[in-house]
Parts: sequence; C-alpha cells; structure tokens
Amino acid sequence: MPVVRSSKGYGRKKAPPEGYEDIEDTLLEYDNAMKDALNASHEGKKRQETQWPIFEITHKRSRYIWEMYCDEKISKALYDWLIKNGKADANLIAKWKKQGYENLCCLRCIQTKETNFNSTCICRVPRDQLKEDHPIQCISCGCQGCASCD
Repeated sequence: MPVVRSSKGYGRKKAPPEGYEDIEDTLLEYDNAMKDALNASHEGKKRQETQWPIFEITHKRSRYIWEMYCDEKISKALYDWLIKNGKADANLIAKWKKQGYENLCCLRCIQTKETNFNSTCICRVPRDQLKEDHPIQCISCGCQGCASCD
C-alpha cells in the first residue's frame, strides 16, 4: 500500500536563525542587484558576456557570507541555513577553503572539460608568468585574474 503524505509541513519555510536581521539588508541588496542583472538588456553583447554580472553578484554574495562566518559575525546555524536556502554557493565556498583556491572567481574556471586544451582558465595563471602585457579576461565569467598568488 502506498504511503499517504499529508500536506502538513509542505510549503512552509523554516524561519531564519538568530542574527539574520543583521545581514538581511545586505542580502536584499544582492537580490535586487541580481534581479537587475537578469532583466538587463542583452543587445550588443556576446552570449557569455550576458552571464558575467550574474557570476559577479553570486561571487560577491557568497564571499560576503563566507567572510562574515570566518570573522565570527554570524553563527554556524545561520551560515548553514544560508547555504541550505541557496543564499551562497556551497561548492564555491568549499573551494575557497582549499589552499590555492582562496580567490577563485567561479567554478567554471577550474573545470577542465569546458576548455580547448583540457586545462584551467587563463585567469587562474599567475600574472608574473604571463608573457603578454595586455590584460587577460576570462571568457566564462569576466574575471581578470583569480590566482592565489596575485
């Protein structure tokens, strides 16, 4: 016999933990900036350039939450709640915890499957090892360098 589920508990979100009020305004600013980036005009831009503002806002919001947690300005419960509810990119933060990835801009820059030569993105190369004098910009996210030694 199939399990009968009641509607009790579905559709209700758990209230945020204590301390959310302190960062709520900043997170709302990031949400509004994300809405503006999603609704912005895409005319005259390349297909990947339209996604750059979205990657940038996601990075800034995740970095804000991560730094607040590292500085012990928010609790572990609030940090976990923010991750669970999609306010921060958990995979990106997990990479920031590893040595050599402290300044990583997005996960696409370290995925080797999406590149021509099965290597990481040009923004991951330290600037002192580049021979060109012109600025390098990532095709995926618009980053101009996120190597840890820069």
